[in-house]
Amino acid sequence: MTTHEGAGASAPTQDSTRDRSAQGGTTPDRGAVPPWRRYVAVGDSFTEGLWDTPQGEDGPVRGWADVLAGLLSERRRAAGEEPLQYANLAIRGRLLRPIVVDQVPEALAMEPDLVSLVGGGNDILRPTADPDRLAHGLEQAVARIRATGADVLLATGFDASGSPIVSTTRPRVGVYNAHIWSIARRHGAHVLDLWGMRHLHDIRMWAPDRIHLTSEAHARVAQGALAALGLTPDDPDWDSPLAPTPRPSRAVQARQDARWLRLYAYPWATRRLRGTSSGDARRAKLPTLTEV
Repeated sequence: MTTHEGAGASAPTQDSTRDRSAQGGTTPDRGAVPPWRRYVAVGDSFTEGLWDTPQGEDGPVRGWADVLAGLLSERRRAAGEEPLQYANLAIRGRLLRPIVVDQVPEALAMEPDLVSLVGGGNDILRPTADPDRLAHGLEQAVARIRATGADVLLATGFDASGSPIVSTTRPRVGVYNAHIWSIARRHGAHVLDLWGMRHLHDIRMWAPDRIHLTSEAHARVAQGALAALGLTPDDPDWDSPLAPTPRPSRAVQARQDARWLRLYAYPWATRRLRGTSSGDARRAKLPTLTEV
């Protein structure tokens, strides 16, 4: 998503940010005060923040949505406004339907004025996934949220062209992304353009399981979310590519691939065969609105 600095320093109204998103893009305003008071995030492991553990591997997960909530609240406090109220209902492993059927109604019960709805990635990993059907369910959820007057932040799928295995999902992700942009246009939603983020093409932005992001990547995605919402990111270089490094030798790459297959790919495939998920016994990490 291309960003431009706004000419004024006045805070955008919710109507103005919706109008810009409906036109296919947003114009960030460096001096804007986030107008949202209650933000609820729904989704899967991406929004839960799996692998982003700034307090150590045994500590709680954070993730881009938590970082975004902190950035929004910080700006509101700096402007003398009430801090943001935030809840995160995302649970790892969730397919789109449980997100829409279970998490969205729970989110709307909190009467938010901003909802991030990101899901469908776990569905698309399945070879039989139908992106058109997924998009239909997603649009129904977006329409339901927008009918309450709340703003919606969607996100495209990642471009996995550099992955020898996950890249097989690329055609399905492309179709789903096209739907997401169309849904956003029809309903005046904002779009976090993960597909277009250059830094995410670097393997160093990905966790050892090659499915989830590192802490640095989550922080950069939060900056991209600011841009998607019409606010200027704090870091102007948030999407700059990383400095190049030498490619590993074939022997090193082969050992890394073998380790990945043993530790991550095989357990994931085993869970699929058993019809289980890593999030089956888990609950949302932040189920109620909490002051940030």
